[in-house]
Amino acid sequence: MNRSARAPIIEEITINASAERVFEALVDPGERVKWWGAEGSFQTTHMESDLRPGGRWRMQGLRMNGRPFAIAGEYREIVRPRVLVFTWLPDWQENASVSLVRIDLEEHDGVTTVRLTHSGLTAEDLRTGHRGWPQILAWLRAHAERLDTSEVQ
Repeated sequence: MNRSARAPIIEEITINASAERVFEALVDPGERVKWWGAEGSFQTTHMESDLRPGGRWRMQGLRMNGRPFAIAGEYREIVRPRVLVFTWLPDWQENASVSLVRIDLEEHDGVTTVRLTHSGLTAEDLRTGHRGWPQILAWLRAHAERLDTSEVQ
């Protein structure tokens, strides 16, 4: 195993919305299905969430080719609205193993920095299959900013 395959994937984005607003978009099943995916990509159609340490979560949807996908995991740490840590196990990779996603939220003057760290991807092909985080975070930003702006008006 080479060193780069062990290194975590780290992505960061700034969102013009409160940390509470962003956190809610991440954990509320009704919100998650509204933004996790896009036309011409994949689309999440259902999410279940037992939001507590040790609670299970599961997302289902459709890939571009119309085939179903599912991702499941367990919440490890929840510090509203600053930290969300959960395991991640996708069904689309044959040799997938459980990995860990940590999302840190830091708010200053109504602007939230989101730092995502995805660790435990032990093989390069697993890492390659998880290069979509920048797009997913961009969808999160668009959703949270749209809602935050509409709440103010």
